[in-house]
Amino acid sequence: MTVFTSVLARVTADRRSVLVGAGVCLVSFAGFWIAQRAAAVSMIDVMVYRAEGRTVLDGLDLYAMRATRAGLPTTYPPFAALLFTPLTLLGVPEMRTLATAGNLVLLVVFLRLSLRLAFRDAVRPGAVLWVAAAAVWCEPVWTTLRYGQINLLIGIAVLWDLTRRDGNRWAGVGIGLATAVKLTPGLFAVMLLITGLLRFREAGWNPWLRKTATAVGAFLVATLGSAVVLPRDSHRFWTDIVFRADRVGRVEAAANQSLRGVFARVLHTVDPALWWLPVAAVVAVAGLAVSVTAARRGRTAEATVACAATALLISPISWSHHWVWCMPMVLLLVAHGRAEWATAVGMGFYSFALWRVPHGAVERLELDQNRSQMILTALYPTMALGLLLYLSVVDRREREPGGRPPGDLTVAKQPGRTTSSTAGGSALTKEPAG
Repeated sequence: MTVFTSVLARVTADRRSVLVGAGVCLVSFAGFWIAQRAAAVSMIDVMVYRAEGRTVLDGLDLYAMRATRAGLPTTYPPFAALLFTPLTLLGVPEMRTLATAGNLVLLVVFLRLSLRLAFRDAVRPGAVLWVAAAAVWCEPVWTTLRYGQINLLIGIAVLWDLTRRDGNRWAGVGIGLATAVKLTPGLFAVMLLITGLLRFREAGWNPWLRKTATAVGAFLVATLGSAVVLPRDSHRFWTDIVFRADRVGRVEAAANQSLRGVFARVLHTVDPALWWLPVAAVVAVAGLAVSVTAARRGRTAEATVACAATALLISPISWSHHWVWCMPMVLLLVAHGRAEWATAVGMGFYSFALWRVPHGAVERLELDQNRSQMILTALYPTMALGLLLYLSVVDRREREPGGRPPGDLTVAKQPGRTTSSTAGGSALTKEPAG
């Protein structure tokens, strides 16, 4: 009877937490929706997506297309344009409403997967709603919804794969399809491949290689299928467009939060290749080393966050809205017991600092930034580099005899108590029922 009462009390408490969290989340989302409408957001990217779908249906040249008054071109692979064709069935107002509502739902799903990644299954049901209520106001999420971007969908595809159990036969499909839509997630497949090959030397065929093979298969099916439907556009993309990062936008733009953007602003040039390429190569190797090392030690959360940070740093263009990965980054720090660091990093992503400097497409104002302005527009890359350094130190300490990562809250097992470690190295202590 005591056990039943304890279980019933927990269920009731969880239900109350979900209801309260849902109420807070709905209020926050409603306020966000009103604020976005008051700001007259353009949702310009979803307009481009719709134009791409229309171009495909009309049989026109996909990479000669220009959409909106800004004359924006197609930058994604042809597979993405095929996925965008259903948008042509909607009018513009309906499409904008659906894009906003859909992204808010995707935010909740993305955060659920992020919490599962960082804390495994030690997360109360209402927690995701409380986190979503706050996360919707950070700059990367605000800008994602402002433009109607697909970053949250890409993130969900990747996290779905990396939070599956080893035996799941579909794990890898998300990364493969995400890479077919937007090439940057391909770095996760590289991380899987390297980890799998290193493990192969010890134990033969393994789940990491299985996920890699599934990801490559999904990518090839989507890409080759697109080539059958859109042969001319596919040929042009993979032989020309894929090498032209200049089509994406101005490299020196404050919103470009990649290492290349930082070097462009620091060196006052639109072509910082002499400095950017060697530094990006070093960061790519170091970041993958951190990610793979964590993966080999069974620390999937650290591996995922390190890989995401590396991809954002080395990409030629990483717009601020691509940094929705800030959410699993902050949650991982919380899981490590680094509340102060998590708060500091979170404040950086809530600060909108990069928009507090002169910027403009016509005048190219970012090419004439002073030192303080450069610091503000290098905030995201700086935090990502700091996170990679921290994760490398955590791993090194854990390899030392008797060492364990900072923030490890594991306690000695006591009579009547059990402990279960989280992905972030912390643990939750539970009292037995009754």
